[in-house]
Amino acid sequence: MASDDEFYYYDDDDGGEDEGGEEAAADWGGLALEADEDDLGLAEDDPPPRERRADCWAITEDSLSAAQQEDLSTVMNLLNIKQHHARALFIFHQWKIDRIYDCFDRKGRDRMLREADIVLQETNNTTPSSSSKCNVCFEDDLSLTDVSTMDCGHCFCNNCWTEHFYAAIDSGKKQIRCMEVNCFAICEEGIVRHLLGQKYPDAAKRFDRFLLESYLENNDFVKWCPSVPHCGRAIRVGTRDTDCEVKCPCGVSFCFNCMEQAHSPCPCTIWKKWSVKNHGESENIKWIVKNTKSCPKCFKPIQKRDGCNLVKCHCGQYLCYLCGGPTGASHTWTSIEGHSCNRFKESNENVDTGRRQLERYTHYCNRFKIHEESYKEHKQKLGPAIKEQVKQLESNCLRPRMIRDGDWLIDAHQRLLWSRQVVSRSYAFAYYMFGGELRTDPADKRSLAPAQNLFENQQEQLERHVEQLSKVLATDILGLPDDKIVQMKQEVVNLAKILETLCGEMYHCIQDELLPLLVEPMDIAMYTPDGPVKAKLFSV
Repeated sequence: MASDDEFYYYDDDDGGEDEGGEEAAADWGGLALEADEDDLGLAEDDPPPRERRADCWAITEDSLSAAQQEDLSTVMNLLNIKQHHARALFIFHQWKIDRIYDCFDRKGRDRMLREADIVLQETNNTTPSSSSKCNVCFEDDLSLTDVSTMDCGHCFCNNCWTEHFYAAIDSGKKQIRCMEVNCFAICEEGIVRHLLGQKYPDAAKRFDRFLLESYLENNDFVKWCPSVPHCGRAIRVGTRDTDCEVKCPCGVSFCFNCMEQAHSPCPCTIWKKWSVKNHGESENIKWIVKNTKSCPKCFKPIQKRDGCNLVKCHCGQYLCYLCGGPTGASHTWTSIEGHSCNRFKESNENVDTGRRQLERYTHYCNRFKIHEESYKEHKQKLGPAIKEQVKQLESNCLRPRMIRDGDWLIDAHQRLLWSRQVVSRSYAFAYYMFGGELRTDPADKRSLAPAQNLFENQQEQLERHVEQLSKVLATDILGLPDDKIVQMKQEVVNLAKILETLCGEMYHCIQDELLPLLVEPMDIAMYTPDGPVKAKLFSV
């Protein structure tokens, strides 16, 4: 552990190692690891249960048509209908194939199609005579090649059909219906494309584009990636997987439900409120969330540049950098003896309401931002450093093959990144959940206190183990002997396993214990141990 003088704003004294901080941290880490593994039941033959992963595909503009055709073919074969009928049925049911199956089972084929205004081909009068008359332009003596008949049996000249199609496309319609008065039959796509292509080729291309866009605009399970600039991909999930977070191959992770950045375990409604509050009040609380803390004894500003959260001021006062409260000197890397500050504590009743709300917001906002900044440091600095160490380790032929394998470092770093984000967002959730800003069911109000206690205990454990893994991964592994690398590997793998379990427990606590207490229904994205689900490329 780095010496405490790295944390001072004014002090140049060495005030950390003389307390035995580094040695104590190492001893405590091993003991805590054993105890936590026993508490969490992480025996070798009892791995933590893994949640079901979403069915997630990335579709490019080139493969969009094939993805749409896959769904259309399923319904065409099921109901023995044409492609434009299948598309109309999908649009009516918002591309929810499970809803089509259910409707088919309950109502039957014919009734289901009638309710969707789908007119199947008439069997008695579909072929015009050798000489026909158009009832729109009243031109007669038209040959069979000069007229077209739709499924409903209505026949008009190709020129009138073409102008009708062009007018519909020009007005932005994606479904073109028959010209006959009070006829709701959908015009066959092949005829529309053929006639428009002869006179208005640009309109024919727009028509094809409209058909593709209907797959996205009317589909709850396919959405464009929100990347800026746009990567040109759409993401498709399974019919049961809309409450999930996905990662596009371009690298952008987002919530599929609200299309905002990934924010679990915080529900979409709460995350939007938190984002608005952060942006709207950023100027008013800038002095609060600056990277400085005032010494509780001499009130001089202190800046922590690196290391743990126990800070020593020039005047000799020790304090916790998270809350700014005075502490003693005895500490480890992840905790300060006799001190815990992850729970928000209300001020005394004499403090005015405005000040109390400000203090409460500062408590959660500070912790949210500190963990967010740590996440950025882990990603931008620690990540490349670990990759370089793994590269050098794997190229060192003098070490045993088992030692040269550094995948466990890469995996642990990813676990650290995801767990750090979970901790950060848990403070955004806690601010609204426990502050009285969300209405709870009066009948369940008594259950809030024990559920809050459970949540904050889990939050504290998760926060502590994230800091522990952060400290271990900062070790320069290249300078260690083989036996120390083996020990470090065991510790890192166990810590990563503990973090996976703790994150899962927090998700379950929020979904099963806390959110049911609210009057307004809310859900969170399903728990995925490795973060947002990576979308697989859809192949044509």
